[in-house]
Amino acid sequence: MEALDRIVKPKTKRAKRFLEKREPKLTENTKTAMLIKGGNANLTVTEVLKDIYALKKPFAVLYKKKNITRPFEDQTSLEFFSKKSDCSLFLFGSHNKKRPNNLIIGRMFDYHVLDMIELGVEKFVSLKEIKNNKCPEGTKPMLIFAGDMFDLNEEYRRLKSLLIDFFRGPTVPCIRLAGLEHVLHFTVVDGKIYMRSYRVLLKKSGCKIPRIELEDIGPSLDLVMRRTHLASDDLYKLSLKQPKALKPKKKKNISHDAFGTTYGRIHMQKQDLSKLQTRKMKGLRKRPAEKSAADGGGSPKKTKSA
Repeated sequence: MEALDRIVKPKTKRAKRFLEKREPKLTENTKTAMLIKGGNANLTVTEVLKDIYALKKPFAVLYKKKNITRPFEDQTSLEFFSKKSDCSLFLFGSHNKKRPNNLIIGRMFDYHVLDMIELGVEKFVSLKEIKNNKCPEGTKPMLIFAGDMFDLNEEYRRLKSLLIDFFRGPTVPCIRLAGLEHVLHFTVVDGKIYMRSYRVLLKKSGCKIPRIELEDIGPSLDLVMRRTHLASDDLYKLSLKQPKALKPKKKKNISHDAFGTTYGRIHMQKQDLSKLQTRKMKGLRKRPAEKSAADGGGSPKKTKSA
């Protein structure tokens, strides 16, 4: 039995809070990423991990020491670090002659590797090299994906899902216009993935809606896909399963159109419209001849006797 699995009952209040924080919840905590440096990581890979950590803070853990492991061959060390730091996302960086400037991005399900994709860094521009004002720490980015491959190819489609999981940040109930100041743009062209980071500038436009400009702040990455380790369809479907308490209850006789308008259907008993009370007007009153015709002719008038 592992050391992390031996805790059955906490002895202190601090340990109790620690275990309660890791208990399953209906609404899970914001996903945290761990950034791990391999045993033979070079300066480029180290700078990439530092810059990604700067974008992910405070929902990230950076391991500064080198860890000799190969995620595609042995995943036990990744699962150990995931359980230790309570992280469900990871980014592993390494460098060797066969695969230079290598990044492996992946995610966990129940502290086991769900899927991971290996990416090679062909070109890198760090945060320090671009002398512009940066976004504040913890800014939730807007994610933009360009390229048909993100929708047509299964590997790129899974990569898009993985990148959204990695960079989406916390779920917010409302949006403030001034808080939308960071954009992450991913583009797929000719088998290469281009990652760009921009800062949104709100300029005066002479009207109520400001004019928007994008300023490059870094980091800038040119990536190429290498190896992939994707979860099976059954396991992937199981990881997407939601508890019944979170599923919205279906409301009967309510529908929505393409514009979001809500329509409701009401069931009523059949009404006799002939007895419907309407507004009384002299012009709408029936004449004696119409009344007699409606009654089937009626009885003839009696003649007075002499």
